[in-house]
Amino acid sequence: MSLDLSIVVPLYNEEESLPELMSWIHKVCTEHQYAYEVIMVDDGSKDSSWEVVQELSRQYPALKGIKFQRNYGKSAALNEGFKASSGKVVITMDADLQDSPDEIPELVQMIRSDEYDLVSGWKKVRYDNAITKNLPSKLYNGVNRLVSGIQLHDMNCGLKAYRRKVVKSIEVYGEMHRFIPVIAKQAGFPRIGEKVVQHRPRKYGVSKFGWERFINGFLDLLSIQFISRFGKKPMHFFGFWGTAAFLVGFLITLYLIASKFFFEGSLINKPAFYIALTTMVLGTQFFLTGFIAELVSRSSSDRNQYLVEETLRLKHQPQTGENH
Repeated sequence: MSLDLSIVVPLYNEEESLPELMSWIHKVCTEHQYAYEVIMVDDGSKDSSWEVVQELSRQYPALKGIKFQRNYGKSAALNEGFKASSGKVVITMDADLQDSPDEIPELVQMIRSDEYDLVSGWKKVRYDNAITKNLPSKLYNGVNRLVSGIQLHDMNCGLKAYRRKVVKSIEVYGEMHRFIPVIAKQAGFPRIGEKVVQHRPRKYGVSKFGWERFINGFLDLLSIQFISRFGKKPMHFFGFWGTAAFLVGFLITLYLIASKFFFEGSLINKPAFYIALTTMVLGTQFFLTGFIAELVSRSSSDRNQYLVEETLRLKHQPQTGENH
């Protein structure tokens, strides 16, 4: 039987919140008569979270569990949860009870309306510390909107809804879970919506994220933008800028040589000489980097993997009629 809904819950040291979360999800899904599954992915918890998941699975047949041998990160947990999901709509939510399962029906309806491929939650009113979390989050999301062109107020919100085809078409790795809307858009799913959702105060435990995630986030954003545009054609980036830098240095050198003949003077005593030399060396290195990257890209096993939406009569079919 095809499931209406898959709910993927990555977790790390959340033993106290899991029973309440599962009970809440079950209540909401039962009230709306969803054929559903919950996939809890234990990201190497050091407490008894996995034992709690095992116990809950005996109480709730819809609950499935995946346990990592060690902590790999939220992206890895989401990626494995996406692989295991089978629902027509996939919901992701955090395990700390700061995401409300009561939001699920509206998110499901937005996906079912066929207007969106992905709907991201927006915690418009937050209960986090204004200085250590809210302010950096606003700056982070502002840069995301500027660079990616996706107008979401809270791209990193854990509460999201996806059409099944989206999660089966993307790969989430490293710390790229922050940029799933960007990855989805680049995979050919541009219909991205937003819904204001309730943000609840943390009831148990402490936050697992620190300041370093904002620094890493900006670096990851640059990486994903570069890979999406030049991953299969790195020479277009490195070759262009390498050639441009070399030509600038070469033209400066020609100017210096000409000036020596016409105006006399030493070349090596002029700062422009060292600028030209440095620019030509950097340009050559950039060009060679692009050349090597192109060789690596051409040798990659996934160099010709593309997402195909639909095919029509690709297989040879013998014709029984005569041509007129």
